[in-house]
Amino acid sequence: MPSESAFPPELIAPCGLNCSLCRAYLRKNKKCSGCRGSPKNKSNSCLKCKIKNCKELKKGIEFCFSCAMYPCTNLEHLALRYQTRYSVNLYQNLKNIKENGLDNFVSDELKRWVCLKCGAVICMHKGFCSACEEKTFNRK
Repeated sequence: MPSESAFPPELIAPCGLNCSLCRAYLRKNKKCSGCRGSPKNKSNSCLKCKIKNCKELKKGIEFCFSCAMYPCTNLEHLALRYQTRYSVNLYQNLKNIKENGLDNFVSDELKRWVCLKCGAVICMHKGFCSACEEKTFNRK
């Protein structure tokens, strides 16, 4: 199983998305540094993300659930897309972070997104292991 350093807390986006599971973060060359990281090696869609660029977040809000406008239409749109395409529930992620803390959320993610064959990280976009391409993992 990957260590907790495989999912650093700074790679949990304001919307509750775990950037450690993203294909751009998992690639070997020109790795993306996650939503909160440097703009270097980010796709245009990530650079233009309405949540990442939200004026409320720039006021110091760490996660969307702390915003007076939660859930906003920008989050609703993103949450629907990730639930439909990748079976990632941003609302549940945010609820878990709020109720159980960021460290516990990261620990849960380690259990959920690990390849049962080799122990590497599963790519949420591709739906298989980033190392051995196995499709067997625990997504509960």
